[in-house]
Amino acid sequence: MEFQCVHTKDGAPIFHFGPFPVGTNNIGEFLGIVEGLKYLQKENKLEMPLYTDSQTAISWVRKKKVSTNLERNEQTQKLWEMIDNAILWLENNTYKNPILKWETTKYGDSKADFGRKR
Repeated sequence: MEFQCVHTKDGAPIFHFGPFPVGTNNIGEFLGIVEGLKYLQKENKLEMPLYTDSQTAISWVRKKKVSTNLERNEQTQKLWEMIDNAILWLENNTYKNPILKWETTKYGDSKADFGRKR
């Protein structure tokens, strides 16, 4: 699993993490949102929207917790560190950026996807 953030206009990369040996799409989407919020806060772009095609990840961000069956083990240790840090960041920070559902049926696959959907 890996995740990235790109500009919606042209697909220019903003950041990229991974690949991780084990993970899920929703975890990647969740971490992408939180890393995106951190980036936008740092860049003082406090009202710029973030898009994801995962309603689950949006829900996790709003609840400030993830609901996953991903085991905590040596293979997932780095990923769980990132998840725990993301939750901690959400608990200790506020943001105004709208988190919006990317409508794949309207716009096609997100430019942040890696072109691997079947």
